[in-house]
Amino acid sequence: MLNETHDPSLHSWVASAQVPGCDFPLQNLPHGVFRRQGSSEPWRGGVAIGDAILDLAAAHAQGVFSAAADSAAQAASAASLNRLMALGPAAWSALRLDLSRLLREGAPQALQLRACLFPQAQAEYAVPARIGDYTDFFTSQYHALNAGRIFQPQNALLPNFKWLPIGYHGRASSVAISGSAVRRPQGQTRAPDAATPQFGPTQKLDYELELGVFVGPGNPRGTAIDIDAAEQHAFGLCLLNDWSARDVQAWESMPLGPFMAKNFTTSISPWIITLEALAPFRVPLPREAGDPAALPYLQSTQVQALDIQLEAWLTPPGAGQATRLSRTSYRHAHWTVAHMLAHHASNGCNLQPGDLLGTGTQSGPTNGEQGCLLELSQDGRTPIILADGSQRSYLQDGDTLTLHGWCERPGQARIGFGSCVGSVLAAA
Repeated sequence: MLNETHDPSLHSWVASAQVPGCDFPLQNLPHGVFRRQGSSEPWRGGVAIGDAILDLAAAHAQGVFSAAADSAAQAASAASLNRLMALGPAAWSALRLDLSRLLREGAPQALQLRACLFPQAQAEYAVPARIGDYTDFFTSQYHALNAGRIFQPQNALLPNFKWLPIGYHGRASSVAISGSAVRRPQGQTRAPDAATPQFGPTQKLDYELELGVFVGPGNPRGTAIDIDAAEQHAFGLCLLNDWSARDVQAWESMPLGPFMAKNFTTSISPWIITLEALAPFRVPLPREAGDPAALPYLQSTQVQALDIQLEAWLTPPGAGQATRLSRTSYRHAHWTVAHMLAHHASNGCNLQPGDLLGTGTQSGPTNGEQGCLLELSQDGRTPIILADGSQRSYLQDGDTLTLHGWCERPGQARIGFGSCVGSVLAAA
């Protein structure tokens, strides 16, 4: 539901929050964990506002938060956000309201809070939570169709896709913050005409244009999460790139699915955008005539999709010009945040604060909306022409891949996600 924090007419006393195209206006207020670049300072929680960070530890020390938001502000200032995530929507909303009022033009606390601002350009970031478990889903019908036509053309869309959100358990230890280098992985592959497999650097390194969902309050083991209450268990969203070795994936995936092709690195952006900030960008679920009705535990009249614009850009080594590879919207996903959470817990699996869910590659219905090079290049059959005239079927050493995300709608403030960046290093 919309409230006073969503009012598009609100301005902040932080001037950069009003710059057109700013990712972090007063209506956003995402959470992250930061410290001064190159320092050994303690990590601490902050909120992005314009081109600055409000240092929440410093702000909390000023005694500016209301009784309703004080415990949440203290939890949000910590070196990881798990305790904040565990507090739940009422605490998150109380903190958001306080932050909105404290950072508005005319706030009497503005003078004392100016000393609590830190430039984003001088910050480095940490993974914002201790991630106990990471699960990557397969929610985009268009990605499922495009990839299916390559991997199993005789049965492109598997019969279970429209009945349940398919997922696999990833590797939490290799989730890395944006800006971390990505070492080209080595793995076992087999050429179609080869009698035996070989081991070596992947020749088909790919990106995946995704969103990540951080879990808030969990559920006791042996209990389920009701679909209508599922979003109360979601703290917020970030950008996510689940880097993939497609040649390794093609050889290893049958019958148990991805393993070494995916677990070497997953990159996430530093700022977590709360679901409350995204409330103005709800849209109806994408459903087609003939789609089966969901089973009762996945049925809801309340669940909606989110219209989040997503882009992927490739910059070649050196001073190369960036090329946009993909642009699509999360609104096309068949399964939503609520569906992922409800299905994940439907067998009694206990989710925990700080767990990470990936939406899977997001692709749309038209050309240019494919969310990975596997789809864009048709597994190398139709290479992509970059702005400098070079070609790519898959990522080369030295390439930098950047994801962007944002929400826009007339009459609402633009809400941005920042960026998720990774550069490819040669295999060790």
